[in-house]
Amino acid sequence: MKKHVILLNGPSSSGKSTLSRSLKKIIEYGCNKIYEIISIDDFMKIEEDETIYEDDVFEISGDMCNELQKLLQSKDGVIIDHVITSERIYEQLLEAVKEFDLIKVHVTCPVEILIERETARGNRCKGSAEDSFNYLYPKNGYDLTVDTSVLTSEEAASIIYEHIIELNI
Repeated sequence: MKKHVILLNGPSSSGKSTLSRSLKKIIEYGCNKIYEIISIDDFMKIEEDETIYEDDVFEISGDMCNELQKLLQSKDGVIIDHVITSERIYEQLLEAVKEFDLIKVHVTCPVEILIERETARGNRCKGSAEDSFNYLYPKNGYDLTVDTSVLTSEEAASIIYEHIIELNI
């Protein structure tokens, strides 16, 4: 049986990190499988007031893909917490997981809420939530979309989990 990779792709401040943790727990409890979380935030070394550009993300994306492949050797699956803003970053990720089943989840909410969350967090470059909302790639082609303005992380995780169960994880 192929291992699964769950891509949570969405703008900054959309709730991907919280959702990742909820999803990891529900998979472990429901399927007795250990999924590791890998996040773009673990690889970005940028100051709070520093603007993040697509080139910055692409520069570290290869390292993230290498780590992802290592994790897939020892874990049942991986949950990716990412903000993909270009085709080249997306294609690089697809190449890294081509031997695995990929479930693509679009994590979203209205831009006004992203901006509110970004301001409340205070640990992100002002404007990164709106920019990543506008430049998120791809725009379409996801297996699921979850809107974190109307769903809690637990509710969104349950929706994703049910989809995984339908695929006979």
